[in-house]
Amino acid sequence: MLIDRLISKCVELKNPVCVGLDTSLDYLPEDMQNSCKELTDAAKAITEFNIKIIDRVHSLIPAVKVQIAYYEMYGVDGIKAFLDTINYAKKMGLIVISDVKRNDILSTASCYSSAYLGNVKINGNSFCAFPSDFITVNGYLGTDGISPFITDCKEYDKGIFVLVKTSNPSSFELQDKKLDDGQEVYKKMAGFVNFWGKDLLGKYNYSQIGAVVGATQKSQAKFLRDKYPNLFFLIPGYGAQGATASDLTVCFDESGCGGIVNSSRGILCAYKSEKFKSNSYAAAAEDALIDMQQDIYNALKNDGKEIRG
Repeated sequence: MLIDRLISKCVELKNPVCVGLDTSLDYLPEDMQNSCKELTDAAKAITEFNIKIIDRVHSLIPAVKVQIAYYEMYGVDGIKAFLDTINYAKKMGLIVISDVKRNDILSTASCYSSAYLGNVKINGNSFCAFPSDFITVNGYLGTDGISPFITDCKEYDKGIFVLVKTSNPSSFELQDKKLDDGQEVYKKMAGFVNFWGKDLLGKYNYSQIGAVVGATQKSQAKFLRDKYPNLFFLIPGYGAQGATASDLTVCFDESGCGGIVNSSRGILCAYKSEKFKSNSYAAAAEDALIDMQQDIYNALKNDGKEIRG
């Protein structure tokens, strides 16, 4: 199963880190930026940047996360850059998480799922427009907006990460509100996600229906890890958003499994920092990734959760 492959790669590499290719033009070196005159140029430059990053780090990580918003703003050419990036990452053996946060009513959600997880049939031939392994989805429309994704996860061995407790500062405005039964909204959502994924457990007893749980939300993350041992977490918030390695150890089980930690700007823009300053942005990204891996590995070890599977 896909979730088993992801966990096995994390264990093999001793690295539960996902590189976020949330690539904006202004993240690129100045010479690459200055060569761009229009949307087409920007999309090509971003693709080149991503490919060089992937070439440098693919043997060190289990997965990449590609955030579609950073590509949509460059129009049709940006969407091509998104597709080229996920295809190249898959070619290099990486598990691809497309961060698209899709959801809608049943019929529309089915179309979204076909685009990223399932397929669309044309004259007897099947195609997947944006072939992803996992995608992020928003579950706050309820079960009918999630069911098409779950169906495709079962049929095509794919996975989803459902927004549960997000890392943004204002997430408390809704997600921490108490319902009539006294339960916070994010806890209610976690219960739904756990139920939705009960038939998709792998050999490590984690489901392919996972949860987005921010590292910036330590106490909530600890509650969710303890309450729902079968939920695998996609963990944003490390680094640029303020969370430290010691903050996120609560997201992992006693074997150092149970989640994958995303970092985007901290790796993509490492070449701009004094710590990782380099003539090569790809080399700086590799150095930053290794530093992050060691930081998280040591924090887990200090917490008695050394990665061992």
